[in-house]
Amino acid sequence: MSEQKPLLIELGTEELPVKALPGLAQAFFDGVVAALGKRGVSVEVGDARPLYTPRRLAVLLPGVATEQPEQRSEVLGPYVNIALDGEGRPTKALEGFAAKAGLEWTALERTTDAKGERFVHRSVKPGARTVELLPEIIAEAIAGMPIPKPMRWGGHDYAFARPVHWLVVLLGGDVVDVEVLGVKSDRMSRGHRFEHDKPVWIGQPGDYMDALQGARVLVDPQERRARIVAEAQKAAGQAGGTARITEDNLEQVVCLTEWPSAVLCSFERDFLAVPQEALIETMEINQKFFPVLDAGGRLTEHFIGIANIESKDVAEVRKGYERVIRPRFADARFFFDEDLKQGLQSMGDGLKTVTYQAKLGSVADKVARVAALAEAIAAQVGADPQQARRAAQLGKNDLQSRMVNEFPELQGIAGRHYALAAGEPKEIAVAIDEAYQPRFAGDDIALSPLGKVLAIAERLDTLAGGFAAGLKPTGNKDPFALRRNGLGLARTLIESGFDLSLKDLLSRAVEAIGPLPTGKDGATASADAGELYDFILDRLRGYYADKGVPAAHFNAVAELKPASLADFDTRIDAIGTFAALPEAEALAAANKRIGNILKKADVAIPAMENPTLFTEPAERALGEAVEAALGETDAALHQRDYVRVLERLARVRPQVDAFFDQVMVNAEDAQIRANRLALLKRLADRFGAVAAIGHLSN
Repeated sequence: MSEQKPLLIELGTEELPVKALPGLAQAFFDGVVAALGKRGVSVEVGDARPLYTPRRLAVLLPGVATEQPEQRSEVLGPYVNIALDGEGRPTKALEGFAAKAGLEWTALERTTDAKGERFVHRSVKPGARTVELLPEIIAEAIAGMPIPKPMRWGGHDYAFARPVHWLVVLLGGDVVDVEVLGVKSDRMSRGHRFEHDKPVWIGQPGDYMDALQGARVLVDPQERRARIVAEAQKAAGQAGGTARITEDNLEQVVCLTEWPSAVLCSFERDFLAVPQEALIETMEINQKFFPVLDAGGRLTEHFIGIANIESKDVAEVRKGYERVIRPRFADARFFFDEDLKQGLQSMGDGLKTVTYQAKLGSVADKVARVAALAEAIAAQVGADPQQARRAAQLGKNDLQSRMVNEFPELQGIAGRHYALAAGEPKEIAVAIDEAYQPRFAGDDIALSPLGKVLAIAERLDTLAGGFAAGLKPTGNKDPFALRRNGLGLARTLIESGFDLSLKDLLSRAVEAIGPLPTGKDGATASADAGELYDFILDRLRGYYADKGVPAAHFNAVAELKPASLADFDTRIDAIGTFAALPEAEALAAANKRIGNILKKADVAIPAMENPTLFTEPAERALGEAVEAALGETDAALHQRDYVRVLERLARVRPQVDAFFDQVMVNAEDAQIRANRLALLKRLADRFGAVAAIGHLSN
């Protein structure tokens, strides 16, 4: 067994692109580990992970074999009947094979396969030393990195994400001689650009992280992350609040710093009159600051900047952060004030001149369709139809506001503020905002009944319009975000518990769009409600998979295509309960068998079996059990208590097993055969009224 030593590879660069940095680091780490493994060099990864800062990518592995194992090879040669002539002398084929192996032909071994005996050259040679392999391993790992926009520098032909300035490669305490991207390896890393701008000696790979920490560099991103969170919350606590730390903002700050230090800052309280979402957006997106919230989750006049140095003059750093944020806040306040002067109602006047989609007309046309849908849906779910119509009519007006023009992410949010300022009921204002929910994967659906109604109506129109206009998603292309809208619609219907017929809603939305011109000889095309239903159902496949629902359970319900997705969800839950019963697998298999038998039936199957035609005790017992089970599940089925239905049906398993063991279904007498098929069909139909449970059979 080869000796193992720790390995350190550090690639030092100019500041790397922030959003690409974690991916580059992971690819470099994975590439090195994979390249070592491909060459048979054993690696102890342990809890090692990619190390990186804006100026370096590093791989630190606790144990790497110092050499490959013995390299065994086997090269197959010609078969004996081709390799030797009739007198046992070597042919040219064998002589050529032996010469290539560097041996006399008599030194070759023989082996046998399905086609007969053949010559083979087996060899064993010592493994290469890892230090000899590392140059190609590192080059291979670098070549496999997903670099978004490679840069060239100097007069070189090679390219990388950013210019490379130093390279550390240590196996144990020894420097490995490597040259990549024009840089030769040594043991000298570099410290913080401003706080320790000098070389850093690395004696052993195990010294690396401590040595860099002494040079004011936290090379472990997890350590920087923890420090940023702790310092930001400590600073926020000094202001009597908590820091708002989103994962995306935190990740970017981690990738911007080597030695993070929190600085508590503030701005004029007057700015808090502006919708806090606009101020938060400016702080997080434009400046990578952390807003400070009060105990009620409201924005305060404080925020936290993360400096990449531990400044001796924190006041100057604070002034700089406060200075850069004021102009953006002043702009936001100006936009807000001007929008208030115009008013939400009048903003809508311009929607007639804004094209929603070439075939689908203006945004105003879309608003009219959504308003009609919202009014109809509200009446079905107990919401106020007139409020639903009003909310829909105002829902897109903020697209004409200065605020949304500057901050597109505030669509709906700005509308809520402007609606409240205009004296609209709170329910309408909230619904204008919530209509956009869920805004992203993992986001909550709308909370208020009116918000749910608007969210449903909006997505129905978007889907029907998109399909009618020929904008169906293809591959990775989905210009109208129809997949996201389909899932958002499905989630809202399911998680709200609204027992609405999705099929009816889609038909209404398709009818509102009407036939659209295709551009081919005056032809027109409409969306198909059935196709839209299937499209939405397909979005649910991943939704339920993420919730841990087996594909077989989903398929068992999807085959029935329930009109209501709330009902679909209830059936999914029932199938999960049924599948856990000891009788489930046998009954699922029996249902699958019954389905196959019925498909092959060569006689007309009556609607009801005739008990007087039963000839076997087992079929009589099954008939009585089925009759009792159907009578006891009628009410439960009507009430959609699918769990009770399936649990009661599970009790017929003994009679089903006995029937298939003792009764020949396809009796020679056609009347008896049809009667037995009718009995099986009644049982299968009752199971099928809940789900196609045959899918649960392996």
